[in-house]
Amino acid sequence: MLDKAFDPAAMEARLYAAAEAAGVFSADPARPAAPFTIVIPPPNVTGSLHIGHALNNTLQDVLVRWRRMQGRDALWMPGTDHAGIATQMVVERLLAAQGQERRAMGREAFLRRVWEWKAESGGAITRQLRRLGASLDWPRERFTMDEGLSRAVIEVFVTLHKQGLIYRDRRLVNWDPKLLTAISDLEVESREVKGTLWTLRYPIEGAPGRFIQVATTRPETMLGDTAVAVHPDDPRFADLVGRFAILPLTGRRIPIIADAYSDPEKGTGAVKITPAHDFNDFEVGRRHGLPMPNVLDPEARICLEEIAGELAEIPGVAEPDFVRALAGQERFAARKAILEKLEALGLLEKAEPHTHQVPHGDRGGVPLEPRLTWQWYCDAATLARPAIEAVETGRTVFVPKQWENTFFAWMRDIQPWCISRQLWWGHQIPAWYGPDGHIFVERTQQEAEAAARAHYGREVALRRDEDVLDTWFSSALWPFSTLGWPERTPELAKHYPTDVLVTGFDIIFFWVARMMMMGLHFMGEVPFRHVVIHGLVRDERGQKMSKSKGNVMDPLELIDAYGADAVRFTLCALASPGRDIKLSKQRMEGYRAFATKLWNAARFLEMNGVRPDPAWKPADAKGMLARWLLEKADAAAFEANRSLEAFRFDDYASGLYAFLWNTYCDWFIEFAKPVLNGPDGPEKEEVRGVAQHVLGLALRLLHPVMPFVTAELWEKLGYGDAVALTTTPYPEGREAAAEAGAALVDQAIEAISAIRSARSTLNVPASAVLPLRVSGAQTQGIRAFAPQIMRLARVAEPEFVAAAAEGAGPGAFCAAMGAELFLPLAGVVDLAAERARLGKERARAEAERAKLEAKLANPGFRAKAEEAVVAETEERLQDAAAEIARLDAALTRIAN
Repeated sequence: MLDKAFDPAAMEARLYAAAEAAGVFSADPARPAAPFTIVIPPPNVTGSLHIGHALNNTLQDVLVRWRRMQGRDALWMPGTDHAGIATQMVVERLLAAQGQERRAMGREAFLRRVWEWKAESGGAITRQLRRLGASLDWPRERFTMDEGLSRAVIEVFVTLHKQGLIYRDRRLVNWDPKLLTAISDLEVESREVKGTLWTLRYPIEGAPGRFIQVATTRPETMLGDTAVAVHPDDPRFADLVGRFAILPLTGRRIPIIADAYSDPEKGTGAVKITPAHDFNDFEVGRRHGLPMPNVLDPEARICLEEIAGELAEIPGVAEPDFVRALAGQERFAARKAILEKLEALGLLEKAEPHTHQVPHGDRGGVPLEPRLTWQWYCDAATLARPAIEAVETGRTVFVPKQWENTFFAWMRDIQPWCISRQLWWGHQIPAWYGPDGHIFVERTQQEAEAAARAHYGREVALRRDEDVLDTWFSSALWPFSTLGWPERTPELAKHYPTDVLVTGFDIIFFWVARMMMMGLHFMGEVPFRHVVIHGLVRDERGQKMSKSKGNVMDPLELIDAYGADAVRFTLCALASPGRDIKLSKQRMEGYRAFATKLWNAARFLEMNGVRPDPAWKPADAKGMLARWLLEKADAAAFEANRSLEAFRFDDYASGLYAFLWNTYCDWFIEFAKPVLNGPDGPEKEEVRGVAQHVLGLALRLLHPVMPFVTAELWEKLGYGDAVALTTTPYPEGREAAAEAGAALVDQAIEAISAIRSARSTLNVPASAVLPLRVSGAQTQGIRAFAPQIMRLARVAEPEFVAAAAEGAGPGAFCAAMGAELFLPLAGVVDLAAERARLGKERARAEAERAKLEAKLANPGFRAKAEEAVVAETEERLQDAAAEIARLDAALTRIAN
């Protein structure tokens, strides 16, 4: 007998451990079954499960469990990412707490310590994924720094270098002066900062008393200015183009150039060009062949090595000694000193408050510096072309399709990809330097030494490049490196390309696109057939979750409170294509109640003698109630499959919710109660038979999204072993068919629902048993199920008449599939008072709708209000319209 109370905590860990131990989550390339493959977006080894992970992995698990039950050889590849910067930071903090520092330790000792940390503490997220119920093929778990994946990374780097697609270049990068490394665009966080816009006066050479004014938020970089740019068509500066300005403080002559980058409508119309410290200026510098001196060192301190020989003494303009004294000063301290000196020289025109976006490192937390450094680059433009073509021709399809435009926009304007990082934790670049700087890129040091001997004709000492590769480089190989490439493994042969990638829109550029490029280049085929993009999980008001707002929801805490099934079902039910998810604990509570409802219904049936009966044949069912339920179950199975085929997780969940809660629990069981409570006989046996058959089918339909409660009921009720449900065939179903007998049940249900709605709207006392008059050409369902209608709608035995309302006095109209129902209400309800009450409610709802429509029609509101506030207002407008429609329907029911 099932326990009286449904307790997720009592079953989840036990059921998951049993399934994992039984190996039912594992694929087998030797099986003749068709493959179905998903690779997990590898979470950082430093990470813990957050609500975005919970959404992403729930959707993947639903697909994998569904395909596994369909008989596919389903492989869900697990693994974690080494997360270069994040992991190095974690370990460095641990070392600092012990009074140690990585540079003092040396590279080898530090890396040993990182591996120790990874073995002891890394990968907590994989344990947390188990709590969520994720049915990953754990024996195949990979790590981006494991031996096999490292071999793949080296093979790709060396091959691309020999093909001319990886090269070394001196370009600007986003530089973190705290972490002392280049970082990817993904790790750049723009923050709004209240700063100052300073206007500086640069003297014109040979024109005493004449200046060109430039505005800047970063006066400390002026030491590296190599030009002033003006727009070619700006008449204010036409006579200055080709002449020189004198750079204050340094005395260096810098040309005044014409370039469309300068906007005549902004600032002074002239801009200082500092190619080594601004991305736009770098491009201007390249177009005009300008020098590009660095004036900030890796820690963002003033360095003068590249301009020291160009300092000149010019009274009132340039002071070399002052500039030399800046060497080694931190950038913001230098800024203050420079501004004070410019003001003293009369070269600071003005300072204005200025709010602007300043790039910060998302991990270091300090303002970043565009920095000109030697780095390794990948020719992304060449690799992008086949990837663009693959999406254009439909070999890879984005769901929703509009995300293809995002993909194309970035890929068609792709820039060289900086793949090197100045870290110790990561894949060290397989490049060695000879005594003269000649570079040897090989798979091993032995191969590099052999190449050096061939080049120099003798033995030479080689120095290995100390940089490591961007984390995204190794994760770009994930779909094929995890399957054993560069070896031709059975897994690779069977499971590449993968079927689906489920991910967030925020990494389309940084991961999805790069997997497309690498997969096509090295495998000759797209890495996945579909890319399913889900939205962000926001709070119930539509605001982005953040610790500062205090609205973060921890999925592990939610699992503790509501159970993994409820968390999974909520996320699935809210995952509408193209929309962010507004998550609330109320929804979790509602879906926890859904699991409880299923449990209680199963317990009720068990108490009434319903047991699994494999011999029971649906084709033998004759009664209307049984045929109706079988038809609904077939349709629910058909729609579940169709929804999952289309990646409509919300439709899948909502369809099963409606079928189980409404059709099975509310209507079928309520209609069946008199039969189950009655004498034994063929009718009771049929009701028991269809109840057990459809409950078993429902458990299978629901298993992909609610694996724990379904497995527990499957075993406890006697359908089979809990673990076996994982591979039990998934029902196929069929499209809804209009069966005459089943339609009669629908008519009875519609009658009950209409009567209940009328009673509620008109405040009919719950204890009142109302007369019911029925007319119309189609009344068979009401006749056949009159006892159920009487019991469930609290009405007297129906009176079948020619005209339901004729001669019946005041009352309320209802309709039910061709039948007209009338509820005489004389002496029960004051209909005039109810009409007045409903009219007042409608007037209030109409006023609310008008107010909200006016608010949304105001362009100022839409421009200034937060996105979440606008969305909430639109929802309130929809609610007001729905309330008006409800009240209108209620008013039309009332008859004098």
